[in-house]
Amino acid sequence: MSFHEVRFPPTLSFGSVGGPERRTEVVTLANGFEERNTPWSHSRRRYDAGLGMRSLDDIETLIAFFEARRGQLFGFRWKDWSDYKSCAPSTAPHYNDQDLGWGDGTTTVFQVQKRYRSGENSYTRPIRKPVAGSVKVGISGDPQIETVDYEVDLAAGQVTFFSPPPGGAQVTAGFEFDVPVRFDTDRIQTSVASFQAGDVPNVPVVEVRV
Repeated sequence: MSFHEVRFPPTLSFGSVGGPERRTEVVTLANGFEERNTPWSHSRRRYDAGLGMRSLDDIETLIAFFEARRGQLFGFRWKDWSDYKSCAPSTAPHYNDQDLGWGDGTTTVFQVQKRYRSGENSYTRPIRKPVAGSVKVGISGDPQIETVDYEVDLAAGQVTFFSPPPGGAQVTAGFEFDVPVRFDTDRIQTSVASFQAGDVPNVPVVEVRV
């Protein structure tokens, strides 16, 4: 898939609306009961970047970014201001935030992931686009040092240890991350007059699988 490792300007994504969506197939039976199923193992996020536009300079920046991505052709990184950390929004990422797995003395590569919990249920989301310099990793409660103990593949969201964690050792991480997205349109319509009057363009953005 064609993807540019560049982030949509965070100052423009701030104020946008959007979030996760699921696809659920619901069949109502003759007795009134329902059968529900989903073909998606992971949610997909959608946003509207137009609501982040506050000036004509913002519009110019948007158009330049849109043209450089060739519309829908190339994906890019997006900062979801409502969900971009491994921890609560009010705190800083810590190497104990998320569980990445357990060492077996052989495995050296671990996928970065975030777990969402509610009661006894949870959902684990693979994180494919961590932010450079933000990934902190621990093994059994001991912090590790990037470039000394491990390296991070920022394009795939994988942590690779130079020496495999020992068997039974818990691997954890804290991080910031972006969402891989693309524009969901090949056209942006703007009007100087209507924008100054308070109108903003509709700029749909949708998450892509990478």
